[in-house]
Amino acid sequence: MSESPPRIYPAEGGLLGAELRQTPEDFQVTELLPFTASGSGAHHWLVVEKRGLNTQDVASRLARCAGVAVRDVGFAGLKDRHAITRQSFTVPATPGSDPDWASLEDDSLHVQQISRHDRKLRRGVLRGNHFQLVLRATTGACSLWDARLQSLMKEGFPNYFGAQRFGHRNLQEAARLLSGQPMRIDRHRRGLLWSAARSALFNLVLAERVRQANWTQILPGEVVQLAGSHSIFLAVDGDLPDLQARAADWDLHPTGPLPGRGGLAPSAAALALESSALSAGPIIAGAADDGLHWAQRLAEQGLDAARRPLRARPETLTSYWQDAQTLVLSFFLPAGVFATSCVEGLFGQEMADVRRFDLGVD
Repeated sequence: MSESPPRIYPAEGGLLGAELRQTPEDFQVTELLPFTASGSGAHHWLVVEKRGLNTQDVASRLARCAGVAVRDVGFAGLKDRHAITRQSFTVPATPGSDPDWASLEDDSLHVQQISRHDRKLRRGVLRGNHFQLVLRATTGACSLWDARLQSLMKEGFPNYFGAQRFGHRNLQEAARLLSGQPMRIDRHRRGLLWSAARSALFNLVLAERVRQANWTQILPGEVVQLAGSHSIFLAVDGDLPDLQARAADWDLHPTGPLPGRGGLAPSAAALALESSALSAGPIIAGAADDGLHWAQRLAEQGLDAARRPLRARPETLTSYWQDAQTLVLSFFLPAGVFATSCVEGLFGQEMADVRRFDLGVD
Protein backbone atom coordinates (compact mmCIF):
# COMPACT_ATOMS: atom_id res chain seq x y z
CA MET A 1 0.00 0.00 0.00
CA SER A 2 1.15 3.57 -0.59
CA GLU A 3 2.20 6.07 2.08
CA SER A 4 -1.48 6.69 2.79
CA PRO A 5 -4.61 4.65 2.01
CA PRO A 6 -5.87 5.21 -1.56
CA ARG A 7 -8.66 7.73 -2.00
CA ILE A 8 -11.48 6.44 -4.19
CA TYR A 9 -13.81 8.83 -6.01
CA PRO A 10 -16.99 8.46 -8.04
CA ALA A 11 -16.12 8.90 -11.72
CA GLU A 12 -19.34 8.67 -13.70
CA GLY A 13 -18.73 9.53 -17.33
CA GLY A 14 -14.94 9.17 -17.15
CA LEU A 15 -11.87 10.82 -15.68
CA LEU A 16 -10.65 14.40 -15.98
CA GLY A 17 -7.19 15.88 -15.57
CA ALA A 18 -5.31 19.17 -15.43
CA GLU A 19 -2.05 20.77 -14.34
CA LEU A 20 -2.21 22.70 -11.09
CA ARG A 21 -0.19 25.60 -9.80
CA GLN A 22 2.27 26.43 -12.53
CA THR A 23 2.72 29.75 -10.68
CA PRO A 24 1.69 30.92 -7.20
CA GLU A 25 -0.99 33.06 -8.85
CA ASP A 26 -2.67 29.84 -9.98
CA PHE A 27 -3.47 29.00 -6.37
CA GLN A 28 -4.80 31.74 -4.08
CA VAL A 29 -6.32 31.33 -0.63
CA THR A 30 -8.06 33.89 1.55
CA GLU A 31 -8.72 32.93 5.16
CA LEU A 32 -12.16 33.75 6.59
CA LEU A 33 -12.61 34.11 10.35
CA PRO A 34 -15.90 34.23 12.30
CA PHE A 35 -15.01 37.71 13.65
CA THR A 36 -12.91 40.77 12.83
CA ALA A 37 -10.38 42.76 14.82
CA SER A 38 -11.94 44.46 17.85
CA GLY A 39 -10.05 47.70 17.13
CA SER A 40 -8.48 47.95 20.59
CA GLY A 41 -6.57 45.77 23.02
CA ALA A 42 -3.14 44.42 23.91
CA HIS A 43 -2.39 42.78 20.55
CA HIS A 44 -1.56 44.05 17.09
CA TRP A 45 -3.78 42.49 14.43
CA LEU A 46 -2.22 42.18 10.98
CA VAL A 47 -3.71 40.84 7.76
CA VAL A 48 -0.80 39.57 5.69
CA GLU A 49 -0.52 38.48 2.07
CA LYS A 50 2.38 36.10 1.56
CA ARG A 51 4.07 34.38 -1.35
CA GLY A 52 6.72 31.65 -1.08
CA LEU A 53 6.47 31.60 2.73
CA ASN A 54 4.64 29.27 5.08
CA THR A 55 2.71 30.49 8.12
CA GLN A 56 5.54 29.78 10.56
CA ASP A 57 7.94 31.82 8.39
CA VAL A 58 5.63 34.81 8.67
CA ALA A 59 5.13 34.31 12.41
CA SER A 60 8.91 34.33 12.88
CA ARG A 61 9.29 37.57 10.92
CA LEU A 62 6.53 39.27 12.88
CA ALA A 63 8.01 38.12 16.19
CA ARG A 64 11.47 39.50 15.32
CA CYS A 65 9.98 42.80 14.21
CA ALA A 66 8.01 43.21 17.44
CA GLY A 67 10.71 41.78 19.71
CA VAL A 68 8.51 39.01 21.11
CA ALA A 69 8.72 35.22 21.24
CA VAL A 70 7.38 33.45 18.15
CA ARG A 71 5.16 31.30 20.37
CA ASP A 72 3.26 34.47 21.33
CA VAL A 73 2.28 35.20 17.73
CA GLY A 74 -1.27 34.00 17.09
CA PHE A 75 -2.90 32.67 13.93
CA ALA A 76 -5.94 30.56 13.16
CA GLY A 77 -4.49 28.04 10.74
CA LEU A 78 -1.58 27.00 8.55
CA LYS A 79 -1.33 28.14 4.96
CA ASP A 80 0.71 26.76 2.09
CA ARG A 81 4.12 28.07 1.01
CA HIS A 82 3.65 27.57 -2.73
CA ALA A 83 0.74 29.94 -3.22
CA ILE A 84 -0.54 33.44 -2.65
CA THR A 85 -2.38 33.36 0.66
CA ARG A 86 -3.97 35.95 2.92
CA GLN A 87 -4.41 35.40 6.65
CA SER A 88 -4.54 37.20 10.00
CA PHE A 89 -1.96 37.24 12.79
CA THR A 90 -1.92 38.75 16.28
CA VAL A 91 1.29 39.99 17.93
CA PRO A 92 1.55 41.16 21.56
CA ALA A 93 1.86 44.94 21.86
CA THR A 94 4.64 45.39 24.42
CA PRO A 95 4.82 48.69 26.36
CA GLY A 96 6.94 51.32 24.62
CA SER A 97 7.29 49.23 21.46
CA ASP A 98 6.38 50.61 18.04
CA PRO A 99 7.16 47.88 15.48
CA ASP A 100 8.15 49.06 12.02
CA TRP A 101 5.83 46.78 10.08
CA ALA A 102 6.73 48.53 6.82
CA SER A 103 10.26 47.10 7.14
CA LEU A 104 8.80 43.63 6.51
CA GLU A 105 7.54 44.53 3.04
CA ASP A 106 9.15 42.69 0.13
CA ASP A 107 8.11 40.49 -2.80
CA SER A 108 7.16 37.66 -0.45
CA LEU A 109 5.19 39.55 2.21
CA HIS A 110 2.75 42.45 2.19
CA VAL A 111 0.93 43.78 5.24
CA GLN A 112 -2.56 44.62 4.01
CA GLN A 113 -4.16 45.78 7.25
CA ILE A 114 -3.06 46.79 10.76
CA SER A 115 -5.41 47.09 13.72
CA ARG A 116 -5.61 46.10 17.38
CA HIS A 117 -7.31 43.21 19.11
CA ASP A 118 -8.04 42.19 22.68
CA ARG A 119 -6.68 38.64 22.62
CA LYS A 120 -4.34 36.24 20.84
CA LEU A 121 -5.70 34.42 17.81
CA ARG A 122 -6.01 30.71 18.58
CA ARG A 123 -5.60 27.75 16.27
CA GLY A 124 -8.88 26.47 14.93
CA VAL A 125 -10.95 29.67 15.26
CA LEU A 126 -11.54 29.58 11.54
CA ARG A 127 -14.73 29.68 9.49
CA GLY A 128 -13.01 28.43 6.35
CA ASN A 129 -11.04 29.44 3.28
CA HIS A 130 -11.89 30.96 -0.07
CA PHE A 131 -9.92 29.48 -2.98
CA GLN A 132 -9.18 30.62 -6.50
CA LEU A 133 -7.53 27.89 -8.56
CA VAL A 134 -6.38 27.93 -12.16
CA LEU A 135 -6.43 24.50 -13.84
CA ARG A 136 -4.25 24.45 -16.95
CA ALA A 137 -3.79 21.94 -19.78
CA THR A 138 -7.13 20.35 -18.97
CA THR A 139 -8.06 16.98 -20.46
CA GLY A 140 -11.58 15.70 -20.98
CA ALA A 141 -14.66 16.97 -22.78
CA CYS A 142 -16.07 20.33 -21.73
CA SER A 143 -19.47 18.69 -21.30
CA LEU A 144 -17.97 16.31 -18.71
CA TRP A 145 -16.31 19.21 -16.88
CA ASP A 146 -19.66 21.00 -16.72
CA ALA A 147 -21.48 17.87 -15.53
CA ARG A 148 -18.86 17.17 -12.85
CA LEU A 149 -19.01 20.76 -11.60
CA GLN A 150 -22.78 20.48 -11.28
CA SER A 151 -22.34 17.21 -9.40
CA LEU A 152 -19.89 18.84 -6.98
CA MET A 153 -22.45 21.47 -6.09
CA LYS A 154 -25.32 18.99 -5.75
CA GLU A 155 -23.74 15.76 -4.44
CA GLY A 156 -20.50 17.13 -3.01
CA PHE A 157 -17.30 15.09 -2.85
CA PRO A 158 -15.86 12.48 -0.45
CA ASN A 159 -14.44 14.42 2.49
CA TYR A 160 -11.05 12.68 2.61
CA PHE A 161 -8.09 13.92 4.56
CA GLY A 162 -5.63 14.99 1.86
CA ALA A 163 -2.26 13.36 1.35
CA GLN A 164 -0.54 16.35 2.98
CA ARG A 165 -2.05 15.28 6.33
CA PHE A 166 0.26 12.24 6.27
CA GLY A 167 3.50 14.08 5.56
CA HIS A 168 6.72 12.19 4.89
CA ARG A 169 6.69 8.74 6.52
CA ASN A 170 4.21 9.85 9.20
CA LEU A 171 2.22 6.63 8.92
CA GLN A 172 5.33 4.49 9.14
CA GLU A 173 6.32 6.28 12.33
CA ALA A 174 2.76 6.06 13.63
CA ALA A 175 2.84 2.30 13.05
CA ARG A 176 6.02 2.02 15.13
CA LEU A 177 4.49 4.12 17.90
CA LEU A 178 1.24 2.16 17.94
CA SER A 179 3.11 -1.15 18.00
CA GLY A 180 4.82 -0.08 21.23
CA GLN A 181 8.32 0.43 19.83
CA PRO A 182 10.32 2.98 21.85
CA MET A 183 10.63 6.33 20.06
CA ARG A 184 12.25 9.54 21.25
CA ILE A 185 9.87 12.21 19.98
CA ASP A 186 8.41 15.33 21.56
CA ARG A 187 4.77 15.86 22.42
CA HIS A 188 4.04 17.89 19.29
CA ARG A 189 5.45 15.21 16.99
CA ARG A 190 3.55 12.50 18.84
CA GLY A 191 0.32 14.45 18.33
CA LEU A 192 1.01 14.72 14.59
CA LEU A 193 1.48 10.96 14.35
CA TRP A 194 -1.75 10.26 16.25
CA SER A 195 -3.55 12.66 13.90
CA ALA A 196 -2.11 10.96 10.83
CA ALA A 197 -3.17 7.54 12.12
CA ARG A 198 -6.73 8.66 12.85
CA SER A 199 -6.96 10.34 9.46
CA ALA A 200 -5.82 7.16 7.71
CA LEU A 201 -8.50 5.12 9.50
CA PHE A 202 -11.18 7.61 8.52
CA ASN A 203 -10.03 7.50 4.89
CA LEU A 204 -10.17 3.69 4.90
CA VAL A 205 -13.80 3.72 5.98
CA LEU A 206 -14.75 6.47 3.55
CA ALA A 207 -13.07 4.69 0.62
CA GLU A 208 -15.13 1.58 1.37
CA ARG A 209 -18.31 3.66 1.51
CA VAL A 210 -17.45 5.15 -1.90
CA ARG A 211 -16.81 1.65 -3.30
CA GLN A 212 -20.22 0.60 -2.05
CA ALA A 213 -21.80 3.83 -3.38
CA ASN A 214 -23.39 4.64 -0.01
CA TRP A 215 -21.16 7.51 1.13
CA THR A 216 -24.05 10.01 0.83
CA GLN A 217 -26.64 7.71 2.42
CA ILE A 218 -27.80 7.31 6.01
CA LEU A 219 -27.32 3.63 6.91
CA PRO A 220 -29.11 1.83 9.77
CA GLY A 221 -27.15 2.60 12.93
CA GLU A 222 -25.41 5.60 11.32
CA VAL A 223 -23.91 8.30 13.53
CA VAL A 224 -25.31 11.45 11.92
CA GLN A 225 -23.95 14.98 12.25
CA LEU A 226 -26.04 18.13 11.93
CA ALA A 227 -24.72 20.44 9.23
CA GLY A 228 -22.73 23.40 10.50
CA SER A 229 -22.30 21.97 14.00
CA HIS A 230 -20.55 19.24 15.96
CA SER A 231 -23.86 17.81 17.18
CA ILE A 232 -24.22 14.08 16.46
CA PHE A 233 -26.88 11.46 17.09
CA LEU A 234 -27.62 7.84 16.24
CA ALA A 235 -29.98 7.04 13.37
CA VAL A 236 -32.74 4.58 14.21
CA ASP A 237 -34.63 2.50 11.66
CA GLY A 238 -37.95 4.29 11.93
CA ASP A 239 -36.35 7.66 11.20
CA LEU A 240 -34.29 6.60 8.17
CA PRO A 241 -36.62 7.96 5.43
CA ASP A 242 -36.82 11.36 7.13
CA LEU A 243 -33.08 11.43 7.82
CA GLN A 244 -32.27 10.53 4.22
CA ALA A 245 -34.52 13.35 3.01
CA ARG A 246 -32.72 15.76 5.32
CA ALA A 247 -29.36 14.48 4.06
CA ALA A 248 -30.51 15.17 0.49
CA ASP A 249 -31.16 18.77 1.60
CA TRP A 250 -27.68 18.97 3.20
CA ASP A 251 -29.22 19.45 6.63
CA LEU A 252 -27.18 16.55 8.06
CA HIS A 253 -24.43 14.14 7.06
CA PRO A 254 -23.35 10.52 7.49
CA THR A 255 -20.07 10.33 9.40
CA GLY A 256 -16.92 8.25 9.71
CA PRO A 257 -14.68 7.53 12.70
CA LEU A 258 -11.78 9.42 14.22
CA PRO A 259 -10.97 6.60 16.65
CA GLY A 260 -10.29 7.11 20.33
CA ARG A 261 -11.93 6.41 23.66
CA GLY A 262 -15.61 6.90 24.40
CA GLY A 263 -17.87 8.86 22.12
CA LEU A 264 -21.00 7.85 20.25
CA ALA A 265 -20.42 4.68 18.19
CA PRO A 266 -22.44 3.40 15.23
CA SER A 267 -24.47 0.22 15.34
CA ALA A 268 -26.16 -2.23 12.95
CA ALA A 269 -25.15 -1.92 9.28
CA ALA A 270 -23.00 1.18 9.80
CA LEU A 271 -20.94 -0.55 12.50
CA ALA A 272 -20.54 -3.70 10.41
CA LEU A 273 -19.26 -1.68 7.45
CA GLU A 274 -16.78 0.32 9.55
CA SER A 275 -15.46 -2.79 11.30
CA SER A 276 -15.05 -4.62 8.00
CA ALA A 277 -13.20 -1.70 6.40
CA LEU A 278 -10.84 -1.30 9.34
CA SER A 279 -10.04 -5.00 9.63
CA ALA A 280 -9.41 -5.57 5.92
CA GLY A 281 -5.63 -5.39 6.24
CA PRO A 282 -2.60 -3.37 7.34
CA ILE A 283 -2.74 0.38 6.89
CA ILE A 284 0.71 0.54 5.31
CA ALA A 285 2.99 -1.99 3.66
CA GLY A 286 5.05 -3.96 6.16
CA ALA A 287 2.88 -3.13 9.17
CA ALA A 288 1.52 -6.06 11.16
CA ASP A 289 -1.52 -4.30 12.63
CA ASP A 290 -4.87 -3.68 10.98
CA GLY A 291 -7.08 -0.66 11.49
CA LEU A 292 -9.06 -2.17 14.36
CA HIS A 293 -5.86 -2.67 16.34
CA TRP A 294 -4.78 0.88 15.56
CA ALA A 295 -8.16 2.14 16.77
CA GLN A 296 -7.79 0.19 20.03
CA ARG A 297 -4.27 1.51 20.60
CA LEU A 298 -5.39 5.10 19.91
CA ALA A 299 -8.10 4.73 22.56
CA GLU A 300 -5.48 3.46 25.01
CA GLN A 301 -3.50 6.68 24.48
CA GLY A 302 -6.38 8.67 25.94
CA LEU A 303 -7.49 10.29 22.69
CA ASP A 304 -11.18 11.13 22.62
CA ALA A 305 -13.14 9.57 19.78
CA ALA A 306 -14.81 11.93 17.30
CA ARG A 307 -16.76 11.79 14.06
CA ARG A 308 -16.21 13.55 10.72
CA PRO A 309 -18.73 14.07 7.89
CA LEU A 310 -18.19 11.70 4.98
CA ARG A 311 -18.94 14.40 2.44
CA ALA A 312 -18.45 18.09 1.78
CA ARG A 313 -19.26 20.47 -1.02
CA PRO A 314 -17.83 23.75 -2.29
CA GLU A 315 -19.92 26.80 -1.50
CA THR A 316 -20.33 29.79 -3.82
CA LEU A 317 -18.67 27.77 -6.60
CA THR A 318 -18.13 29.67 -9.83
CA SER A 319 -16.08 28.74 -12.88
CA TYR A 320 -15.14 30.07 -16.28
CA TRP A 321 -12.94 29.01 -19.16
CA GLN A 322 -10.02 31.40 -19.59
CA ASP A 323 -9.24 29.66 -22.85
CA ALA A 324 -9.96 26.25 -24.41
CA GLN A 325 -7.75 24.40 -21.88
CA THR A 326 -7.68 26.70 -18.85
CA LEU A 327 -10.42 26.59 -16.23
CA VAL A 328 -10.62 29.06 -13.34
CA LEU A 329 -12.45 27.95 -10.18
CA SER A 330 -13.55 30.04 -7.22
CA PHE A 331 -15.12 28.50 -4.11
CA PHE A 332 -15.34 28.44 -0.32
CA LEU A 333 -14.65 25.41 1.88
CA PRO A 334 -15.35 25.14 5.62
CA ALA A 335 -12.46 24.69 8.03
CA GLY A 336 -11.02 21.18 8.00
CA VAL A 337 -12.04 20.38 4.42
CA PHE A 338 -9.20 19.75 1.97
CA ALA A 339 -9.21 21.56 -1.37
CA THR A 340 -7.16 18.60 -2.61
CA SER A 341 -10.17 16.37 -2.12
CA CYS A 342 -12.47 18.85 -3.85
CA VAL A 343 -10.23 18.96 -6.93
CA GLU A 344 -9.80 15.19 -6.93
CA GLY A 345 -13.57 14.84 -6.66
CA LEU A 346 -13.84 16.99 -9.77
CA PHE A 347 -11.26 14.86 -11.59
CA GLY A 348 -12.78 11.58 -10.37
CA GLN A 349 -9.38 10.28 -9.30
CA GLU A 350 -6.38 10.86 -7.06
CA MET A 351 -3.80 13.29 -8.35
CA ALA A 352 -0.61 11.35 -8.89
CA ASP A 353 1.59 14.23 -7.70
CA VAL A 354 -0.72 15.48 -4.96
CA ARG A 355 2.07 15.65 -2.38
CA ARG A 356 3.40 18.84 -3.86
CA PHE A 357 -0.06 20.42 -3.66
CA ASP A 358 -0.50 21.38 -0.03
CA LEU A 359 -3.83 23.05 -0.67
CA GLY A 360 -4.39 24.77 2.64
CA VAL A 361 -7.17 23.47 4.87
CA ASP A 362 -6.79 25.19 8.24
